[in-house]
Amino acid sequence: MPISFPPFTKAVKWLIILNTVIFVLQRFLEAVRLPQLAGLFDYLALVPVAVLHGHVYQLVTYAFLHTGLGHIFFNMLTLWFLGSLLESDRGTRWFLQLYFVGAVGAALTTIALSYAGFLRLTPYTATEGASGAIFALLIGIAVLMGEMEFWMFPLPFQIKAKWMAAIWIIIALLGSISGGGSIAYVAHLGGIFFGYAFVKMFPHRAPVGRASEKYYGVRNWYYRWKRKRAARKFEVYMRKHDRTVYFDEYGNYIGPEKDKDDKGNGEHRGPWIN
Repeated sequence: MPISFPPFTKAVKWLIILNTVIFVLQRFLEAVRLPQLAGLFDYLALVPVAVLHGHVYQLVTYAFLHTGLGHIFFNMLTLWFLGSLLESDRGTRWFLQLYFVGAVGAALTTIALSYAGFLRLTPYTATEGASGAIFALLIGIAVLMGEMEFWMFPLPFQIKAKWMAAIWIIIALLGSISGGGSIAYVAHLGGIFFGYAFVKMFPHRAPVGRASEKYYGVRNWYYRWKRKRAARKFEVYMRKHDRTVYFDEYGNYIGPEKDKDDKGNGEHRGPWIN
């Protein structure tokens, strides 16, 4: 397998840019010794007790914060390699929904376990980073493209996606059991669980897109029903005035010139359908 780099797809590119800009801005404010402004980013980190007191935006914003250069570098590198594959294969909408399902799912898992007192988590522990979303992408690749081979960076050999995902899941499990130190392995597990559920439930099309299609389908059915109902009322009204008019099954008016529209060559003007 030749070594090649994936393209920067639309959503992946903007996610990387946004994460990088926030990281650079936060480090810059710290470097110029403006801790008051830099401290504003602390309100974006995930703190379980804060979320339950109304700061629900933290379920998403924490995924755009990173604690160090290595943290953001490896997260964005993985986002580029895995995200571009999924976005190219399943579309931007599906990819973004998987990404944020992983981020929010990881946050909810962290909150639940912190209040349960599990693995030494507390409701006052702050969590930062996009790893929950990244692990959702990892499990998505494993489920949808399990036989695809990747280079096991930095090791010089290839490994199938499903085995790569299995290795990282085991690492997350062992890290969670051991307490994890400063790494939020519990969030990783939440991203894996919610990402897997999303991919199994919606393997091809995003749920928001399907819901919108159903909405427009119901709306169009309602408009067609209103048009046919109005056509029937108009027919009754005209008969009361000794005039006869006709409408087709779609509620479209059939005028007296209909026969002229039926040409001998078989061409016929079809009904307009909303």
